[in-house]
Amino acid sequence: MRNTRRISWIKAAQKDFRKFPSEAQDIVLDALTIAAEGAKSSLAKPFKGAGSGVFEIALPFKGDAYRTIYAVQLGEAIWVIHAFQKKSKIGIKTPRQEVELIKRRLKQLREALS
Repeated sequence: MRNTRRISWIKAAQKDFRKFPSEAQDIVLDALTIAAEGAKSSLAKPFKGAGSGVFEIALPFKGDAYRTIYAVQLGEAIWVIHAFQKKSKIGIKTPRQEVELIKRRLKQLREALS
């Protein structure tokens, strides 16, 4: 039997995630399930600038780019911190306002869980 961790969501992240196309949601949920089972999806990579244990699922989908940020080192669950459609037309860097939002949500979640 697998030791699968629960996937928990910050409410705002779940609301934004529901705006993704349903096929994109399915792909991201598969990647999150892999994380919950203790592995890392080929779509996931460490998210720089937010500390260790924070990962980004980067999904190119039908000409658009979707990102889901999750943390694996906050309690017993996998926590989904943020989900957004990347709209930048220049470069691959995550927009600064998105990075600041992720950091703020991480800080709030760490405080709430401690």
